[in-house]
Amino acid sequence: MTNKERIMKVLANEPVDRAPIAFFHHFTGPEDWNMGLSRPEAVERNIAGHKPALEKFVPDVIKIMNDTLMMMPLDVSFVNSVSDLYKIQAPKVDEPYAKAQIDLTKRVMEIYKGVDAPVYVTSFSATWILRNAFSVGLPVYGAEERMMQQFMKEDPDAIKYALETLTDGIVELNKVLLTECGADGIYFSCNNQGGFFPDDFHKKYVAPSEKRVLSEAKKIRNTHILHICGYHGHGNDLKLYTDYDAAAYSVAVNAEGVTMKEAKELFGGRCVIGGFAQEGVIYTGTKEELKKATWDILDNCGQVGVIVGDDCTVPNDIDDDRFNWVREACIEYAAAH
Repeated sequence: MTNKERIMKVLANEPVDRAPIAFFHHFTGPEDWNMGLSRPEAVERNIAGHKPALEKFVPDVIKIMNDTLMMMPLDVSFVNSVSDLYKIQAPKVDEPYAKAQIDLTKRVMEIYKGVDAPVYVTSFSATWILRNAFSVGLPVYGAEERMMQQFMKEDPDAIKYALETLTDGIVELNKVLLTECGADGIYFSCNNQGGFFPDDFHKKYVAPSEKRVLSEAKKIRNTHILHICGYHGHGNDLKLYTDYDAAAYSVAVNAEGVTMKEAKELFGGRCVIGGFAQEGVIYTGTKEELKKATWDILDNCGQVGVIVGDDCTVPNDIDDDRFNWVREACIEYAAAH
């Protein structure tokens, strides 16, 4: 079977000739992340980085790494009180950020032209974007987010309004990336590491906007991946996401302390992606150690509806040839079972 056929069967929970793999890393350092509008040279490095990686490893699943344009910029300089959140407007596809994102996507699509693998575009939830605007550093576990925490107490409905408004813009941009740019799906990143939003708050005020991104994308095609971002050991409560409608779920099993089998069961047997931690054996192990780790993952969860990957992005300086070792291990496992 072709690789694209293999991925479609995996997403449909149908048997395949071997488990596919999905590993990703950034092409620029943190100092360039989200800085694309002010540093065009960083965008060029971001785009160019895909080429040497492809020469060393041809992916089963391609994800366009938009390091320099990850999250929509959001001006909150006018927000002095929670009521100001009602003044937030939806980002437009004819504004500089969306134009730059579309251009990056089209140019990277050209790099992967003819490669037998589906291409995914990274989409960040409105929750990421809003929290990022008010946080010191990336809004991951432990970031300084006092203003957001205060707004959550004062007026949850204002938070929900801002998230829904931002989602309007996210949905429209995703439509362009999936239609005009030709991407095969969105790799939709959500995060509630460390329970930043209490469960009841998340279900009522956060989840609706995130679910809408997936439902709107599904109107175009049903191949989207929900990335529940567990970052460097900080996990999420996976139960918050079991009713999100995606074709596959990228789960940080190491950060969450569950197995791939348990994650698959939690999501009703649907396709799951993961298995490896971000660093550790994938980064430093020998070929034999990587083979053993891969076989251990597949022994645990089987080969149906499973894509072998990691909790989140692996280190930038990883040798991409290591991904070939994992794929070889998947091929050998399938032959032996």
